Amino acid sequence: MDDILESARLFKDELYKQLSRIGKCLSSDKRLEILNLLIQGPKTVEKLAQFTDMNVANVSRHLQILNDAKLVKFTKKGTYVIYSLADPSIVEFLSSLWKISEKQLPDISRLKEDFFDNMDEIQTLSMDDVVEKLNSSSIMLLDLRPTEEYEAGHIAGAISVPLEDLDAFIKNLPQTSEIIAYCRGPLCVYSAIAAEKLQTEGFTAYRMEEGFNEWQDHFAAVH
Repeated sequence: MDDILESARLFKDELYKQLSRIGKCLSSDKRLEILNLLIQGPKTVEKLAQFTDMNVANVSRHLQILNDAKLVKFTKKGTYVIYSLADPSIVEFLSSLWKISEKQLPDISRLKEDFFDNMDEIQTLSMDDVVEKLNSSSIMLLDLRPTEEYEAGHIAGAISVPLEDLDAFIKNLPQTSEIIAYCRGPLCVYSAIAAEKLQTEGFTAYRMEEGFNEWQDHFAAVH
């Protein structure tokens, strides 16, 4: 009996060591940012460096750790190495992590409040509100993410307008246009920046906090 109990203890110890590999891997803010970017679609090391304001060497080190924990995978295309999430279930896992963190850590709510308090009366719509508006009026839905992320997947009917192209896009819009903006999801503020810009230019504009992945999950659950 003692031998069996000792074997069970060793089994559990080793099991928790393996589980802790994921926890240790997620202990870096930059690795969490990289994973959030990969939720939007595959990216080269160079693109990840650009989006995270890190150099390629640092991004590569973080990606190696993520790869060792089996959270990402890579393919090669010519001289480029392209990374993606290792499994679709990781999106759901990360979404749960964001929700738990926001619920349990008051600092996250404070950070969001401090940021949005500096913006003039930006109205945030729920996903159901967005559907209602899309069904009842000729409203535009703008996807502010980079073009390659839009092409990897987007909300039906959304127009691709990367944030850096917004100024040029709105020059040809009538002032009567009503616009909803969305970006990469709850951890992205591009939609708020765009909505504020549009309002300043005289348009009726809203932001949706959620992104394409949250949209898919929400309406899959509804139906």
